[in-house]
Amino acid sequence: MRAVLKPLFEAELPADFSEVIKGKLMGEELRTGEEIEVELLGKSLRFKVVLAEPSPLKVGKSTRIEFSQGEVEVVDFEFEGPVSEVIPFEKGFVIAFEREVLILNHNGQKIYSDEFDDLKAVRVSKNSVVIIYEENKIRLVKP
Repeated sequence: MRAVLKPLFEAELPADFSEVIKGKLMGEELRTGEEIEVELLGKSLRFKVVLAEPSPLKVGKSTRIEFSQGEVEVVDFEFEGPVSEVIPFEKGFVIAFEREVLILNHNGQKIYSDEFDDLKAVRVSKNSVVIIYEENKIRLVKP
């Protein structure tokens, strides 16, 4: 379990500062994307929770607190059926299900999808996707 926090203030953070913040957040729930305030020495320090694993995360003794200066974008997808395979390629990702192939770009937008009665396999090259189906058919998709 870990939380990555982005300070919303300008300051140099000492090496053991994560333990101080963890102590202040003990027992609190953190969610990816939310902004939080931590009271320290009479001042309110603001952080953005750029990643909470899992989300929501209840801060405990075993929670690892990390600090980030950059932004982490997290996008969750939920599908109706189980995912058989995810294959990255130059133009995005191919998600294979039992009977369906879905191609998403790197932003998670749909490029292509289709269903196959007898889906055998999916292969990718640099910028092409090959779908093997039925006994003797292939489909070449070039997004």
